[in-house]
Amino acid sequence: EVQLQASGGGLVQAGGSLRLSCAASGFTFDDYAIGWFRQAPGKEREGVSCFTSRDERIYYTDSAKGRFTFSSDSAKNTVYLQMNSLKPEDTAVYYCAAGPPSISAESMRRASRYLSWGQGTQVTVSS
Repeated sequence: EVQLQASGGGLVQAGGSLRLSCAASGFTFDDYAIGWFRQAPGKEREGVSCFTSRDERIYYTDSAKGRFTFSSDSAKNTVYLQMNSLKPEDTAVYYCAAGPPSISAESMRRASRYLSWGQGTQVTVSS
């Protein structure tokens, strides 16, 4: 059974850091496009950082550039999102997702292109 488990969220003050983890079971992350998405109240689900091994591209949304870093550990079948210099506007539920490796670089930021989703982890940045 394909499952994704996101963890690492919590409450942090502005300027702090968190590292989100997404562990996969039932499939190998290396064979899929992987995306970190977030959804804040009243907003659409937004691609934060997405990776496709086919194109070896990493996408970061503009607000995350220079602050967030996507990484992976193939041995643990786990991907990470390191989030530094957090701002209140980063407050959202964060999801990891997996999709076909055929996802193009142009569409990898679109949530509709992903087929499997974790349950999400809440990130709350105070002030």
